[in-house]
Amino acid sequence: MKNKITLLLIAGALILCGSCKRNGLGGEATLVVFMKHHGNIIKNHKSYPDTIFIKFKAKDLPGTTPDKFDTYFVGEEGEDHIHCRGLRAGKYYLYGVGIDSTGPYRVKGGLAVKINWSERKQEIDTDLPVSE
Repeated sequence: MKNKITLLLIAGALILCGSCKRNGLGGEATLVVFMKHHGNIIKNHKSYPDTIFIKFKAKDLPGTTPDKFDTYFVGEEGEDHIHCRGLRAGKYYLYGVGIDSTGPYRVKGGLAVKINWSERKQEIDTDLPVSE
């Protein structure tokens, strides 16, 4: 009898852990990313829209080539931010690239972010510092 109860508890724990998907697409959270160069927000350029590359379950830059990332989001022309929609709670590394039209300068930068379980259905503003 004791073995059956232990087995049921272990099975229940495994089912609960498996149903709580973390990191990745398929969620309801949205990161609203503002790329900032020297404190100034970068607007999306028509010819070279800002892009945010995302690596799931990461806290460090995996590399700078697109194949090192799990997904990406492209900014809309004229907007000063990029919406990264459909994310689940979890840890992510963001790597942004774009053009600061005041130079013009090609800018890039990265940042580790975490979407907490309590934020899993929210829109979260995030500043991403970039440099030449």
